[in-house]
Amino acid sequence: MNREQLVAEAMQARENAYAPYSNYRVGAAVLTGDGRVFSGVNVENAVYPLCICAERVAIAKAVSEGARRIVALAVVTANGGTPCGSCRQVIREFGAPETPTLIAKPDGSYRERTLDDLLPESFSAADLGRESE
Repeated sequence: MNREQLVAEAMQARENAYAPYSNYRVGAAVLTGDGRVFSGVNVENAVYPLCICAERVAIAKAVSEGARRIVALAVVTANGGTPCGSCRQVIREFGAPETPTLIAKPDGSYRERTLDDLLPESFSAADLGRESE
């Protein structure tokens, strides 16, 4: 799957975002090491701390289906916003510092950053003496 296709998957997912409070709809798509794609959307809640981001939904779907390695991620927001800090750490759990993150707008334009660009000097399983699965 090429980068534009991954962005398109995230754009399509964004249509299902549940954001009645902020109206900030986010779609994400992750490409796993075995070539599968999982999408996710942000899901808001009236109690804001219970909201979950699109990136973490996509990753949770991938993990629940047995994936353990993310090789690319696309996220689409109205203004090309980047993943939050919590999402960056979760991406790091399943991705490498060089994992490309495609940060897109609804028109399909995107910029590419590595996870290391977004989360430099990240903490990972290696810091605990463990290898990622």
